[in-house]
Amino acid sequence: MIELLTANTPNGKKISIMLEEIKFDYKVTKINISKDEQFKPEFKKISPFSKTPVIIDHDKKISLFESGAILIYLGDKSGKFYDKNQRTVINQWLMGQMAYVGPMLGQHHQFHHYNPGKSEFGENRYFKISKRIYNELEERLSSSKFLAGEDYTIADIATFPWIARHEWHDIGLKKFKNLTRWYKEISKRKAVQKGFDLLNKGETIPKV
Repeated sequence: MIELLTANTPNGKKISIMLEEIKFDYKVTKINISKDEQFKPEFKKISPFSKTPVIIDHDKKISLFESGAILIYLGDKSGKFYDKNQRTVINQWLMGQMAYVGPMLGQHHQFHHYNPGKSEFGENRYFKISKRIYNELEERLSSSKFLAGEDYTIADIATFPWIARHEWHDIGLKKFKNLTRWYKEISKRKAVQKGFDLLNKGETIPKV
């Protein structure tokens, strides 16, 4: 059984979506980041950077931190969404999400959504970068059904929850035809719908 320790964030949703897709038994243990629970010593033991999500594979008695590493582990363990013959491409788009898409959109959330008016420089910088990310994803998806090719993979699972916050971004997802097509297609997946509702409170995927 997999225990998912996380807050209700895009990075946490990556893992709940993956667990639903591969049909593994799991339970969610909420980490309340608004109360700094991620900094508690017992959590820091399994997450050295005090970040969520973390999983504990109770069958193997191991824990993993960092959402990209967790997706790779679950892809290996299940044999799904991480094709051995496509890993060079999958890894590139997964690492692009981890190093670029997530962190930059996350900064855009901080300046534009949570703290508007506090830093004109920060708001402008991360709005421009976020708009560029939308354009870059649009370009990729104009020639590829999914990010790593014709098949849905952990690269898509990693990226989707960040684009699902498109209402926060104020960029206008519907202006991007291919990114919208990709987003709508993934949104229809039952496992994605269930995994998106991470805390089982009836949360639904935002529409375009």
